Amino acid sequence: MENFIYNANPGRVIFGSGTVSRLGEEADRLGAKSVLVLSTPEQAKQAEDIAQHLGSRVAGIYSKAQMHTPVDVTSDAMRTVERLGADAVVSIGGGSTTGLGKAIAYRTDLPQIVVPTTYAGSEATPILGETEGGRKVTKSDPRILPEVIVYDVDLTLSLPVPLSVTSGINAIAHAVEALYARETNPIISMMAEEGIAAIARALPLIQANPQDTAARADALYGAWLCGVCLGSVGMALHHKLCHTLGGMFNLPHAPMHTAVLPHVVAYNSKAAPAAMTRISRALGGGEPAAALYDLAKRLGAVMSLKDLGMPANSVGDAVEQAMSNAYWNPRALEKNALSELLEQAYRGEPPASA
Repeated sequence: MENFIYNANPGRVIFGSGTVSRLGEEADRLGAKSVLVLSTPEQAKQAEDIAQHLGSRVAGIYSKAQMHTPVDVTSDAMRTVERLGADAVVSIGGGSTTGLGKAIAYRTDLPQIVVPTTYAGSEATPILGETEGGRKVTKSDPRILPEVIVYDVDLTLSLPVPLSVTSGINAIAHAVEALYARETNPIISMMAEEGIAAIARALPLIQANPQDTAARADALYGAWLCGVCLGSVGMALHHKLCHTLGGMFNLPHAPMHTAVLPHVVAYNSKAAPAAMTRISRALGGGEPAAALYDLAKRLGAVMSLKDLGMPANSVGDAVEQAMSNAYWNPRALEKNALSELLEQAYRGEPPASA
């Protein structure tokens, strides 16, 4: 047993079926009387329906959340917060809506309740990534961490299978990087392996039957564990590359993470053998990079960054930006190797080690 430091993030988790019915009492626990409900435009109707559980506590609904948390959207939402005199926010949806709630909380320290409808996992972290001027900048602060997460398995039953797949593998990425993080510790490693295993066994069952409640619960449980991992230790190359690509090219968040992850695992495989053993075990055996690629491909994920909208001849610029700020990774960052990594992901090829 090596020496380690473990900091547990505070937070209240309500997990189960029909748990959105408890939104009102959770708002009361926080002393919230004028709640701003957040969503994306696509989930506005669902947000309105769920907001009914808050009753007269709803001050209004802001349904303009966008992917990668653009600063201009946050500024617009802040004007709504001030106009309505909101004393709390409830974020309903995936990472885009959660990101907006966090951005508001970072600026105001208002309490947050998050109702996830995907497997993003970001609701369990004190981390915020904001986009401005083609760059996505990440910050961490206690104000960013939501006070309450209400996981309702019933809300994930309507999540389309393709989004379930990429959202789930995006969550797996959090746990993968936690296993070889500089601050890794036995508690987080245990949670990471369990989170990867739960999602990996659930996704094929969800593809076969999207209404499989047990599989949906397994995936949501795994996503929570992976989110805790993301919020408890530092991330490395995978998240840096995806933040770079998201900020530069506005690529779809979860599909981008899905396409990039196997290649980063291949890049780091020899530098993090203990992590690779755990990843392989969680995935049911085999070489981890190949197993991740095969799982995503088998479940119908798009594995080419080109097909996700990455411009031609942009790999060089992406590598330059990714390397412009020093950050830790178990393997040293090598420009030529990173270029080849992104070229393979751009073309959608299997990772090099596979």
